[in-house]
Amino acid sequence: YYAVGNAFRRRALCWDADAHHLAIRRIQAFFQPEFFAARPSAGNPSAAPIFIVGMPRAGSTLLEQILASHSQVDGTLELPDVMTRVQQLNRSPAGFPEVLGTLDNADFAAFGDEYLRRTAEHRQAAPQFVDKMPNNYGYIGLIHLMLPNAKIIDARRDPMACGFSNFKQLFANGQHFSYDLADIGRYYRDYVSLMAHWDTVLPGRVLRVDYEAIVSDTEFAVRRVLAHCGLEFEPACLEFFNTRRAIRTPSSEQVRRPINGDGLAQWRHYSSHLDPLRKELEELL
Repeated sequence: YYAVGNAFRRRALCWDADAHHLAIRRIQAFFQPEFFAARPSAGNPSAAPIFIVGMPRAGSTLLEQILASHSQVDGTLELPDVMTRVQQLNRSPAGFPEVLGTLDNADFAAFGDEYLRRTAEHRQAAPQFVDKMPNNYGYIGLIHLMLPNAKIIDARRDPMACGFSNFKQLFANGQHFSYDLADIGRYYRDYVSLMAHWDTVLPGRVLRVDYEAIVSDTEFAVRRVLAHCGLEFEPACLEFFNTRRAIRTPSSEQVRRPINGDGLAQWRHYSSHLDPLRKELEELL
């Protein structure tokens, strides 16, 4: 029944896995160490934003809820502002990311200024805030240029578990790759490849946090995340499920309960049906 429903949804959407793969390769080819070395002082110096990126259904809402339980952090939404900037840049003849080569440090600072201005309406009074748009993993190079002191966290989850969780989720909008098992596998591969590229050209810039690690040793994982964000440990972050705030993602009810491992192996009940996903993920598994 999941397959039947996804097939209906897939036919109503436009998704080209080959085009997405080529777009990822363009980003990897463009963002090289010498490009960043030539722009060492670009961007707005604010350290307020904390970006959580990665695959949908990989634990980003949990990480946001943990951080939003800290007295110095506001939780917001999956903010579209970085993606909006990329859409604007794509209107240039060169397109994104190549157009970035024509810009200077003042341009990137202006982008950072505009991002902070536009996102201010979603914040309260805390000095830092979370932007958990998962698709921003493709734009870490731009984020680094316009907000060089922002913190970036990669929410990672077991490939089969993450893939199945996407397949059984009907998203309100976006995530068009998620209605075909093979498409999900290819998307996950491209995501992992690009994150490895960011680790190479911007070493130490992104903190990878595995969902399974949060489940197995929550306090250690929480302290590691807070340290990356320059925050002192607060016990409330371990009791994130008591934090009252609006959450508008499919994980809204999960993060209102203490951490448990119920979802870690759920995909195994459906293992015999997941061969297209498994085949695409073979090299990662």
